[in-house]
Amino acid sequence: MSFTCGGIFDLESKSHRVEQLEKVMEEPNFWDDQSEAKKVINEANTLKSWTEPYALIKSAFEEVDALLADAVELGDDSLISALHSQLDHVENELEKLEVRRMLSGEMDSCNCYLTINAGAGGTEACDWGAMLCRMYQRWAEKRKWKVEIVDALDGDVAGYKSVTLKFTGPFAYGYTKAEKGVHRLVRISPFDSGARRHTSFASVDVSPEIKDDIEIDVQPGDIRVDTFRASGAGGQHVNTTDSAVRITHLKTGIVVTCQNERSQIQNRESCLKMLKSKLYERQVLEREEGLKKLSGEKMKIEWGSQIRSYVFQPYTLVKDVRTNFETGNIVAMMDGELLDGFVIAYLKEFG
Repeated sequence: MSFTCGGIFDLESKSHRVEQLEKVMEEPNFWDDQSEAKKVINEANTLKSWTEPYALIKSAFEEVDALLADAVELGDDSLISALHSQLDHVENELEKLEVRRMLSGEMDSCNCYLTINAGAGGTEACDWGAMLCRMYQRWAEKRKWKVEIVDALDGDVAGYKSVTLKFTGPFAYGYTKAEKGVHRLVRISPFDSGARRHTSFASVDVSPEIKDDIEIDVQPGDIRVDTFRASGAGGQHVNTTDSAVRITHLKTGIVVTCQNERSQIQNRESCLKMLKSKLYERQVLEREEGLKKLSGEKMKIEWGSQIRSYVFQPYTLVKDVRTNFETGNIVAMMDGELLDGFVIAYLKEFG
């Protein structure tokens, strides 16, 4: 057996670039320009996140390759079983790198914001928004990402009319962008005394967090800033001062809100950062769409359309209409345990 798949990941050039950057970091004046030094370190760490896992995978494979023939010849079933398990591990780790290879877009490595808006349907739709919020929180935690609620507008009876989460972790936007679109729920409503089946909708939007080295110009005349009293849990400042902030970008109609910070100034800063992130995403997507048209790209993703159905009654099924990926284990899905399968299926088809 041989292990020769490094070419598809362009490991040779990545390793060469790491060597160049390490020489730069060894220079005595490296920290004279701290901003530039941080960029060099970040680039080196990003490249090492490819080269180091690949080196470990290759080493594990070569270990199996060296032992397997002898194990078969000796008839050592226990060792053969252990080596096959090791090969399965190598295959799984390679698949992770293959998924990473799909996350090569300009924004994919960014942290991100995920916003859920309940559709028409009152309490039932708000409850569906809360269910999705819980699913994404559980999923992000399983991925070892930091999760925080940036903004939330509670439903009148239960759930959320809207809620915004921030995910901080490796390739958060690259993975989470697969969730953009309308999510449909079919179930017997716990809020219906007649125990009738209801269909509810919620829209999910995802935008990358803008990086510090990216400049997005927002002039005061481009926006309208509204303040209002925060709602929900948060301490004594809630409902006592107009600390919550809503910013509307007049040209595009983009609206962002934040009420989780302790002061109006902090909420305004968070709002501006979210607005710049959405404007940055808009610029990149428009540029990519233009390139697709120039190259004759036929595939188009309609972010605003329904992407997935979650059926609790009369049977259990979660099905993605874009990829046809599905599962009948809706409980595990809502616990965030099976979402990776849907995300990876999306990346393989559209990434």
